[in-house]
Amino acid sequence: MFDNWEDLEKSIIDCKKCKLCTGRQNIVFGTGNKNAKLMFIGEGPGADEDRLGEPFVGRAGKLMNLAFKAIGLNREEVYIANIVKCRPPGNRNPEEDECEACMNYLRNQVILVKPEIIVLLGSVALKHILGKEYGITASRGKWVEKKGIKYMPTWHPAALLRDETKKIDFVNDLLLVMKELNNKSDSLT
Repeated sequence: MFDNWEDLEKSIIDCKKCKLCTGRQNIVFGTGNKNAKLMFIGEGPGADEDRLGEPFVGRAGKLMNLAFKAIGLNREEVYIANIVKCRPPGNRNPEEDECEACMNYLRNQVILVKPEIIVLLGSVALKHILGKEYGITASRGKWVEKKGIKYMPTWHPAALLRDETKKIDFVNDLLLVMKELNNKSDSLT
């Protein structure tokens, strides 16, 4: 484990812990406020993210940004990361060994950010953070507390692109997050 961002970022720059490294353009480390009280974790980068080296900049990210705007949240106030840091081929879900190869990077990011709340975007993030026994349909919109951090599972923004009826659930889940944050303090930083 690293006690600073610079060493953590250097440790991942040439990562070859799994086969995803062979097809990547860029490692998609994470972005945002490194002292945020609110963190979002997705599954892995898509084509746009791989090209630009930043999470959630494609269609799903644009939709997430619209939801942020609707609830009065600025993207710059939060920290955003993924389970895996390299794009799975064809945007498939990351495989178990790929997720495990990146988990220490993500754990270290959580330790350095010290968020009060983590929003888990989709099933892959939910299962790898809270456990295989959790399912996104049954868990979304319900708080889970673990090791002093509150977790809010919700739909992955890409799911909203496939099924627009999930947009209301997504925004409602984010409103619950904002309500909880406002109960804890007056600011996100």
